[in-house]
Amino acid sequence: MIYTLENARPLAAIVLIVLVAWAFSENRRKFPFLLTLGALAVQATFVLLLFALPNSQAALTGVNAAVDGLASASDKGAQFVFGYLSTSDATLYPSPGADADRLFIFGFRVLPLILVISALSALLWHWGILKWITRGFGFLFEKTMQLGGASALAAAVNIFVGMVESPIVIRAYLDKLTRAELVLRMGGGLATVAGSTMVAYAISLQPVLPTAAARRPAAPVISAPAGILLARIMIPEEGERTQYDYASDLKYESSMDAITTGVRDGVMVAVNVASFLIVFVAFVWIINNLLSLAPPVDGGPLTLQRIFGYFFAPVAYMLGLPWGEAQAAGGVLGTKLFLTEFLAFFDLRDVPADQLGERGRMIMTYAICGFANVASIGIMTGGMTALMPERRSEILGLAWKALLPGFMATLMTASVVAALPMGLVSP
Repeated sequence: MIYTLENARPLAAIVLIVLVAWAFSENRRKFPFLLTLGALAVQATFVLLLFALPNSQAALTGVNAAVDGLASASDKGAQFVFGYLSTSDATLYPSPGADADRLFIFGFRVLPLILVISALSALLWHWGILKWITRGFGFLFEKTMQLGGASALAAAVNIFVGMVESPIVIRAYLDKLTRAELVLRMGGGLATVAGSTMVAYAISLQPVLPTAAARRPAAPVISAPAGILLARIMIPEEGERTQYDYASDLKYESSMDAITTGVRDGVMVAVNVASFLIVFVAFVWIINNLLSLAPPVDGGPLTLQRIFGYFFAPVAYMLGLPWGEAQAAGGVLGTKLFLTEFLAFFDLRDVPADQLGERGRMIMTYAICGFANVASIGIMTGGMTALMPERRSEILGLAWKALLPGFMATLMTASVVAALPMGLVSP
């Protein structure tokens, strides 16, 4: 194992992230020291279990195989509906020998996977499997980070479902949440991603990062404690936290009801993903065409991604990337924050190997694996105000405050991973 300054620099980034959250705190005198220690300990434990456990590689290989199996199953369903358009197998295309990469159609390869994962998650919840797993995480978060039962459960559910769906799990307690618990709920949702979209990210990255399907689905697990910590630093709990049990308002009548509801919810997610991608890709194209009218900068045309790169390069450098890779990585970070994380993952996939190495690419997958972006603010506030119309003004007022801890949480996760010795962390 090798330990260099590139591993030590992320430790300073963790401290800096905590200080930024404290600088924006509504009560700087009430810094949660025990929560900070607990959250960092939980993050470190998750990372060590993921990377350092002797048999972790075998387990990760099993996860990779399971994800591949789900992708294959989704491909079969998509092929039945869309025929040869749903496969990148060149032998099945009307023009044999075509470049397989050019045959990858996002709408047919990734969106069907979201439907399958969404339905499977609902079914596992109905059978009690996912319910007990989330309760285990909730108990861990309650004991290590001093959360109330409802907040702990919602934070745990965020690891598996989306930021809009997770409040449904604690719908019975939403009107009882304090202001600090509400922003924690929102910041935690922005710090993580739904399991269905996480698997979609991993499948999209496999051409350039073959182990993506094995390790990246664990990113929300590692980011959840960071989101809790940073949200609580920014808006501390002023009174005593209310004790709740782990009862959930999310129930299905039968296995078939779980599947049909999961498919319906998956359709909504898939349509949202496709719609936002179409719109934001179009916006980027328009902006880049306008920027092309400007004089060249550093020998190349000015683009939105390059502007992001200049602005966020210092952030990428603090995460442990070499300065020579920081601009490319910074562009990906900017795309994630101001556009969508889906576009950021595709930008990351398309960065040339000579501009971003495998280690840097691996660190960036953790740094951008969260819903914290401008577009998600609208999705989150729309979903939560529908569930809590009486707290609409409060939700709208807290939404932008929740964006910062949500964004910094994934940066903290990337820092924790990057701080590990290079021999221990492999792409």
